[in-house]
Amino acid sequence: MKILFLDQSGKLGGAELCLLDIAKPYKDSCLVGLFADGSFKELLQQHNIPVQVLTTQSIQVRKESTFLQSLGSISSVAPLIAQVARLARDYDVIYANTQKALIVGALASFLTRRPLVYHLHDILSTDHFSSTNRYLAVTLANHFASLVIANSQATQAAFIAAGGRIDMTHVIYNGFDTQSYQQHQLHPEQCDQLGLAGQFLVGHFSRLSPWKGQHILLAALAQCPQDVAAIFVGDALFGEEDYAQRIRQQVAELQLEKRVKFLGFRSDVIPLMRACDLVTHTSIAPEPFGRVIVEAMLCGRPIVAAQAGGAMELVETGKTGWLVPPGEPTQLASVIMSCLNQPEKTAAIAHQGQLIASQRFDLKVIEQQLNQLLCQVNIK
Repeated sequence: MKILFLDQSGKLGGAELCLLDIAKPYKDSCLVGLFADGSFKELLQQHNIPVQVLTTQSIQVRKESTFLQSLGSISSVAPLIAQVARLARDYDVIYANTQKALIVGALASFLTRRPLVYHLHDILSTDHFSSTNRYLAVTLANHFASLVIANSQATQAAFIAAGGRIDMTHVIYNGFDTQSYQQHQLHPEQCDQLGLAGQFLVGHFSRLSPWKGQHILLAALAQCPQDVAAIFVGDALFGEEDYAQRIRQQVAELQLEKRVKFLGFRSDVIPLMRACDLVTHTSIAPEPFGRVIVEAMLCGRPIVAAQAGGAMELVETGKTGWLVPPGEPTQLASVIMSCLNQPEKTAAIAHQGQLIASQRFDLKVIEQQLNQLLCQVNIK
């Protein structure tokens, strides 16, 4: 099967890492078309997956865009649609991995009569999207897609609540190469470089963004003893540099300078995660899936996550991790203290989480599920 994958981003995010894994089995016959250059293209090339940057012109539609703003972008998107349509004639399926890719892929599908698959990595709610963009995504999916893949039940439910057709949606969780999470180790000299040796280390792995809630962990950290420290792995993306500056100011105001490290974007996420005594997920809006949550479990690390969206499908409190209400630093601090004071119980819960995650999210199983659906689409 020949698949034309489309993704709007040149940067690495959860949707892009998911697409990398999806494309690997098809690398001899697929093409990944990107709407921007960047590190994602380089990662695809490292895995010998054919990739092409299709445009250097930014598509001026954001999640909060109004109808007039979305309408005004059509003229700038038209050349890209024409280019994708030309490419699509050599492929069996168009696979849109992001919302902007859906806009382009839907119209290219209409022009070429190639089936369209839409992989939905977002919760289509007012927390994340304007009413215009929710309507646009649902309308295009309903009329042009043969299949909508949702990355969680929460994502599927939001799509249906927004008017999406239930008969065309299937939930397929992100898959992971489970063995790779057990092979990486953090070298002792790397631990020393963090400057946090001997402390109970809490990790936060996400881009720096208000809705990802790094400020919640900082507020919780201020309620914990001095021997509890935190590392933040990730950069500000998509114009969120102001937030990155605000949380650095928060560190100073809470006098946490000796207990907090901002490490920026790192390629050695797995060994850094394995160095943590606890991994936190603090999104204040519902998370569509929560890739970091599963990664922490696969690394054998205890995880505490915000009790909303897809995270609720991944963690069972007291069995595989902990869930706390979003935006509640005091309750988060309470879990951190419990993990600090009950290491044996915490280790047992982390081990159980690792076992269950290894079974539920094994990449080979996910690949089989996805391939069956794509074959059905291709036959129609």
